[in-house]
Order: sequence, then structure tokens, then C-alpha cells
Amino acid sequence: MIVTGVILAAGHGKRMLSRLPKVLHPLAGRPMILYSIQAVAEATGRKPVVVVGHGADAVRATAGDRADFALQEQQLGTAHALAVTRPLLEGRTDLVLLATADMPLLTADTFARLIAEQKANDGPVTMLSLIAEDPHGFGRVVRGPGGEVLAIVEEAQATPEQLAIRELNASVYCFRADWLWPALERVEKSPKGEYYLTDLVGIAVGDGYTVRALVAEDPQEAIGINTRAYLAEAEEIMRNRINQRWMDAGVTLVDPRTTYIEPDVTIGKDTIIYPNTHLRGETRVGSDCRIGPNAVLSGALVGDGCTVLSAVVEDSVLEEGARVEPFEVLRGVRRTAAQPQTDELSVQ
Repeated sequence: MIVTGVILAAGHGKRMLSRLPKVLHPLAGRPMILYSIQAVAEATGRKPVVVVGHGADAVRATAGDRADFALQEQQLGTAHALAVTRPLLEGRTDLVLLATADMPLLTADTFARLIAEQKANDGPVTMLSLIAEDPHGFGRVVRGPGGEVLAIVEEAQATPEQLAIRELNASVYCFRADWLWPALERVEKSPKGEYYLTDLVGIAVGDGYTVRALVAEDPQEAIGINTRAYLAEAEEIMRNRINQRWMDAGVTLVDPRTTYIEPDVTIGKDTIIYPNTHLRGETRVGSDCRIGPNAVLSGALVGDGCTVLSAVVEDSVLEEGARVEPFEVLRGVRRTAAQPQTDELSVQ
């Protein structure tokens, strides 16, 4: 069964108050859209289709050949955004996995579980939900007495009883493609002049189909980034996720709360990272190193047994056993174990 991912990335993100398209804001040093592209591609085994609109050229340039693209020229809602992919996908895929680029914490494992749930579903759609005390403005999932999904009610239209519901719509879906395309034609324009994906749930229920909802195991995955505050919240979660992975792999982080490691960094076993250290870009740190405190490494290749003390190392190579003293700044150089500080260094 062929599964293709669609990632919605056409929105303006006005609440970010930025000239930069929302989906290009960095999260742990990487544009947030790249997390979604990677996770969706891993779950489906195929390159996703990214729907672009605002800042389309910049989004295309950032994603590069990791994705195909469909252009939403007018911002007419999420259902309309999905509909513009029809010429690319109709007749070419069995299931459509729908995600949004402003939810970069969702993992390939969660997407894979959603796909598996839809494959076992006789109905045409399975949605992802979450249980959370803070609704983050998400719509509420209304279930029937048998646990079946009856509707998604947006927060602005919800009754007081519905607002008390703590199962929330994560705006992630897996659709049966042969049902999806004609169903999109039945979505009606809202009073705001837009077409919403949530209406597809009502259409499926109205036609007598079963709509399933898979509850996310980790509700933090479903945080949507619409403001700088939510971006900071997601940054902390991503940093904790990355730091935990390295501690599980045999790296000591003296104070994980003040250790900043970007996702493309690699670190060898028995290395110790001291507080207020930043490891950026494609930095490679070997085993048995001592890095920090107050060190910044960017694009650095660090051999085994190296020491970097309160220094900056950018685009440089430290051979095995090399040492960088406090307040040194290395840019584009090679440091050997026996090499003292020389004119090769820029000291600030």
C-alpha cells in the first residue's frame, strides 16, 4: 500500500511578528519544517509533498530536494491547501498522511502508528488526538457513547460543556485517498471564507463511516508553534530530547539544562560536556573529550581525548589529544596535540 505524506506550510504565521516565514524559524538550530519533512519521509518511505504559499521561494530553497511542492496561491483554509495536491497525488497513492509544518515535535514513530491505525480502519479517515490540560487553542474531539468520533468542534464555536473536553484535535490525519478527493469537493466555505479539514470528519460520520482517533502517547509532540512563546516551549522540549539521547548513548552532561546540542552533532562515549556549552552545526566530537564550560563549537571536528576550555572553535580540526585553552578562538585551523598556541589563532 502506497502512503504519501502532505505537509501544510503555506500559512503566514502572523502571530510570530516576523518577516521570516513561520516554518523557517529555527528550532535547535534547524528550520522547523525540516523536522516534519524528515519524520514524514521516514514514516512513509517516500518524499512528501509540501504545500507552500507565503514565502514559497524561501521554503522551497530550504527544503530543497527533500520534498515535492504544491502551490496554494490563495490562503483559503486547510482543506483547500490539501486540495491543491490532488493533481500530484490522485491515482498515485493509496493513503494520504496529512501533517503541518508548524508541529515539528511529531516523530516518525507517531506517524507510523497513525498509518497503521488507518490501514486497520474500515472507514476513510483516522485522526491524531491528544489529552492535555492546556488546550493551546485546539479543537475538541467529541465522541459517542461507544467511543467513536462524532465531530471536531473548534474552540471558538464550542459550548461550555465541549470546552471542558480535554481530548484535542492535533490536526494530523491519515485519509484513504479514493475517498478523500471527492470528499474535499463537499467541504463548504466557512463564514470566514475558508475551507477546513475538520469538516471532513463530519462528512465521513454523516456518510455512516467510522472515524478513528489515535491518542498520542506523548502530548508534547503535538505542540503547534504559532507564537514565539510556543517556539521557546518547543525549543526546550527538543533540547531535552536531544540531550537525553546523548546521555543514553554514554555521554555525560554535567548540567543538561544549560547544554545546547543541535540535531546534526555527534558525540563519542565517555565525553563530558560541562555547563553553558553549545555544540552547533555538523560538529563531531570524539570519545573521552572534555568540552566546556562556556565553550562554543560550530562545524568542528574534534578527535578523541581533546579538551576545550571556555573557548570558541569554528570550522576547525582538533586532532587526537589536542587542547584549546580558555578564551582562545579557532577559526578554520588544525590543532595537534603537541601544538602550542601560535599565530594561527585569533584571540578575542
